[in-house]
Amino acid sequence: MPMLDRSVIAGLPPFEGLQPEDLDRVLEQARSARYPRDSVVFEQGTEATSFFLLLDGHVRVVRVTPEGEQIISRYINAGEMFGLAVAMGRAAYPATAIAAVDCVVVAWPNSAWAELSRRFPSFGASTYRTIGKWLQDTHTRMLEMVTSQVEQRVAHALLRLAHQAGRKTPEGIEIDFPITRQDIAEMTATTLHTVSRLMSAWEEKGIVSSGRQKVTIVDPHGLMLIAEQRPRK
Repeated sequence: MPMLDRSVIAGLPPFEGLQPEDLDRVLEQARSARYPRDSVVFEQGTEATSFFLLLDGHVRVVRVTPEGEQIISRYINAGEMFGLAVAMGRAAYPATAIAAVDCVVVAWPNSAWAELSRRFPSFGASTYRTIGKWLQDTHTRMLEMVTSQVEQRVAHALLRLAHQAGRKTPEGIEIDFPITRQDIAEMTATTLHTVSRLMSAWEEKGIVSSGRQKVTIVDPHGLMLIAEQRPRK
């Protein structure tokens, strides 16, 4: 398989500041792959053999709890690393990664991790910052589960998605990948019935619009007031 062209990773956050010859070295052991929508990149509990960079698309990270409950822990956007079990000292993947849309991914064998992080400290530092952000997001969501009402949790989840993968349209901020009400329920540890009730009420008030697995935040300020449990003036 021919080596990937350095232009595919040049300028992305994990590789900022690297010289052209450094980028070539980074890609020596890399391979690219396409994953159709809803296909699995890796599964929770399986041996972690690779780590990944998402070049194009969105990846949904899903974790099954010991009680058998499925939780969407995050969405990965283009330009982000994922599947970083090796950087976390884990032998198995802690969650399942599923292509939310058609995706293009670059993968490295775990055996390349030690050399890449040693040879290119900025790459290792960027990766650990990503892991730190995941941990902070997880901590924030756990606090929400304990301290926030369901309505606030759902509003916070939609605002996060809009911030991470929002696209401005004439109607508002559209979440730029297919997302269902069931997905939102799995992100917020609630039921499909509850999410449907909230979304329908917010649609009537002109706060959100949804349909065909698309969600648009029509009134971001109004949704923020709900998330923060503040009255509309």
